[in-house]
Amino acid sequence: MTRKILIVEDDSSTSAYLAKGLSEAGFAVESCSDVRDGLFLASEGIFDLIIADRMLPGLNGIAMLGAIRAAGVRTPTLILSALGTVDDRIDGLNAGADDYLVKPFSFAELTARIDAIFRRVDRGVGEGQATRLSVGDLEIDLLARTVARA
Repeated sequence: MTRKILIVEDDSSTSAYLAKGLSEAGFAVESCSDVRDGLFLASEGIFDLIIADRMLPGLNGIAMLGAIRAAGVRTPTLILSALGTVDDRIDGLNAGADDYLVKPFSFAELTARIDAIFRRVDRGVGEGQATRLSVGDLEIDLLARTVARA
């Protein structure tokens, strides 16, 4: 199952670095550089994770996250930011981020944090929620997003 990640990052070199590394790690990646496009893409609900810069042009990443959460989108989100004080990280987490990573960052740490987010998500799905639905010879796998017949 390929996980889809949305990157909302206005710095083109950082965005390209993230997209290349995450693609090579086996993720399907889509990128955008501003809050407007980020809100539009995130509201589609097709991503498994959103990685958002905090300092974006116009509306910042924290405000974008608030708007996403207010719209009912519960996609896990990791804030990636040069703002790294304790108060900055607390603000990001209190705004609804699932994790907060300060730039500059180690790509190995980023992927470890992504894996940890997905472990929490997968554990939450497994606790009390069916992940496979079957009717007759039709089977739907909600995690893998597949449908099979016979």
